[in-house]
Amino acid sequence: MVSIWPEVEPSEVLLLSGAELATLLDRDALIAAMADAMRAYSAGEAVVPLRTMMRLPGGATRILAAMPGYLGDSADTGGGAQSDAAEAVGAKLVSVYPENAARGLDSHYGLVVLFDPETGRPGAVMDGTFITTARTAAVSAVSARLLAREDTMVLTVIGAGVQARAHLWALAGVRSFREARVVSRHRAQAEQLAAAVRGHLPFPVHAAADVEQAVRGADVVVTATSAATPVLERSWLKPGAHVIAVGSSTPAARELDSETVHDSLLVVDSRTGALAEAGDILTPLREGLISPEHIHAELGELLAGTRPGRSSQQQLTLYKSLGMAVQDLAAARLALQQALASGVGTRVRL
Repeated sequence: MVSIWPEVEPSEVLLLSGAELATLLDRDALIAAMADAMRAYSAGEAVVPLRTMMRLPGGATRILAAMPGYLGDSADTGGGAQSDAAEAVGAKLVSVYPENAARGLDSHYGLVVLFDPETGRPGAVMDGTFITTARTAAVSAVSARLLAREDTMVLTVIGAGVQARAHLWALAGVRSFREARVVSRHRAQAEQLAAAVRGHLPFPVHAAADVEQAVRGADVVVTATSAATPVLERSWLKPGAHVIAVGSSTPAARELDSETVHDSLLVVDSRTGALAEAGDILTPLREGLISPEHIHAELGELLAGTRPGRSSQQQLTLYKSLGMAVQDLAAARLALQQALASGVGTRVRL
């Protein structure tokens, strides 16, 4: 039988697993790559439409999201030198199943695909779950480098999942903490995380029994939960603290009370995204406590020096993270370069 389909020249694609990515993505290089990506985004050197989010049947909170993007060739890849393949074109597909925690599974899974910027042919497919986790924490580290006080000593992480672990890893690269506290609604998970990272970080990590006690006196506070209602209250925060909110990414969910947002110097990854998706910001907007102008800056504007950062040691600062395709692209580009240089990965023909 003669096929009606024309002969198609196969494309060779490099596959990279999460375990391989963990060996390829150096922490300091990844943090630098995220800084370059955010600077490029705010300078108009990237194309990043709002993610498309489709709610799935079988669970009110199940989501499939598509995040395409383009990152131009003006940003470097973390090592300070321009890449020979500096442009990046690609997309991430990510599923969100919050109920997976009860199954012992991650709540987020994904794939990142990179295409050849010249021809559009697919070039690499990699584990988007690891990319998302690592790049989110690395961008948070950029925010801490820019906004946290230099004399920062105590780190508190609310949540005990993969993002909590990643933030301990990333933030250790930008501030000399004396101690870290991990707190979760499930004490056993916080204890397990503290035990798992013990000896792998330059500061002790211990599990706290109570969120308020864990937050009081902390210099940097990370919220990395799946909560839909606030887990952090303004009255718990010390003067001069830096808050990093990464857990919520939909208009109806938030981790922070409105007073925290109102009293903070508010920095976001994207104004457009924050005003469309960030429940932490949209709720106090609806309440009339803040206006859209309360967003002080995008992270990329601080990096470029077009907007100022912290103005005093007593100022409360807040970075609200939503995550962007430009971050996925920059991390994937860095990983691909390292993989090609070291021969890591599996090549398949499509």
